[in-house]
Amino acid sequence: MQSFKVFSVLLSYPQEEWLAALPELEGALEAESTMNGNACVELVPLLQALRQGPLIHLQEEYVATFDRNPSHSLHLYEHIHGESRERGPALVSLLEEYRQHGLEISDAELPDYLPLFLEFLSLLPQQEATSLLGDAVHVIAAIGGRLAKNGSPYALVMRQLESLSPVPAEALIEPPVRDMDEAMEMFGPGSDGIEPLLKPRPEVAVVNFHPTKQPA
Repeated sequence: MQSFKVFSVLLSYPQEEWLAALPELEGALEAESTMNGNACVELVPLLQALRQGPLIHLQEEYVATFDRNPSHSLHLYEHIHGESRERGPALVSLLEEYRQHGLEISDAELPDYLPLFLEFLSLLPQQEATSLLGDAVHVIAAIGGRLAKNGSPYALVMRQLESLSPVPAEALIEPPVRDMDEAMEMFGPGSDGIEPLLKPRPEVAVVNFHPTKQPA
């Protein structure tokens, strides 16, 4: 479904080239309106903001929203694993999933980057794509809720993705530990006496986002 590609672009760093192509992006959404939850209408506030703002302002707003606010990070595994040792294997597994479907990414890209994940979904049959979206919807909904609370129009994309998921989003009760000093204070040293035991406390809900290849 090409709508996933459009969602990917809308969540990317604003660039003059794709901003000039907004009419084509809107047309692609309208063409799939019966499949994407009428996204062309639902995303009007974001599309208007992207159309009206000067480029430098849009870029500054994007950086402030996503790069300078960890709670809005578009790297999905940060909201599940933080900087724990579990994140590495999860990234490798997702990268292998991309490669099995013919998507190669550069060494500079992390596979859990949401725009990249959405580009991947756009390459798949709709049923398979929405199934994998359901694996990630818990994190997407959490990011969207925080964006909405801060009045960001980017929350509309997250809400639209949530509406397309075949399963309801489960709440992420508490974000994972991001800072090693905080981890040491929370968990104490590990068996090696250096690194903390990066395991969530019992009351922390951790949702596994691990796409698996769907059976034929």
